[in-house]
Amino acid sequence: MESWFRVLFLIGCVLTLSGCAAFGDKEAPPPASEPPGQVVDPEVERREIKEARIDREDFEVGAFAGIMSIEDFGSDTVYGVKLAYHVTEGFFVEASVGQTEAGLTSFEQLSGGALLFEDRDLTYYNLNLGYNVLPGEVFIGEGRAYNTNFYLIAGLGSTNFADDDRFTVNFGAGFRFLLTDAIAIHADFRDHLFDIDILGREKTTHNLEGTIGVSVFF
Repeated sequence: MESWFRVLFLIGCVLTLSGCAAFGDKEAPPPASEPPGQVVDPEVERREIKEARIDREDFEVGAFAGIMSIEDFGSDTVYGVKLAYHVTEGFFVEASVGQTEAGLTSFEQLSGGALLFEDRDLTYYNLNLGYNVLPGEVFIGEGRAYNTNFYLIAGLGSTNFADDDRFTVNFGAGFRFLLTDAIAIHADFRDHLFDIDILGREKTTHNLEGTIGVSVFF
């Protein structure tokens, strides 16, 4: 009988130790992690910038002046006016009129004053289509921003030169600097192509023009 008690006692001890070991292997739950606090508290002082924007008006009228080089006839001052209508933010239509004066050719200079023609004025009339390619901004100082546009332009027209009207193709590029909401400054470079036969043979001439202008939106 005593041996049976010993056997039962040993079995109970084994079961007790096995249970303790099983419960001891159970992993404790990880501690709750708290979100890290904000280390740096930024204090950014925002600047107030006044930005010149084009008014809702779609029409633009302006005047320009510069230099025009007439092929074979030298360079002289050119001036004129233009009227533009902005169809969208990208496209605009422009009508322009410009005038300059042709100089003497090398033949006229060497001939001792013999003129090929009397009226030396050149007047052109163009209707162009322009597209704003690179709109951007220029910052001057800490609190002022100016809108800008780099645009391409091309069109057709007529040039009155040497007592004749000549079909003209022109193309070029320009830069618009919006000084205020309604006033803009332009810098333009264009090439006017038309045929001429004054010097004995007909050829297509390239007449380069560079101008600075001011325009008003209304």
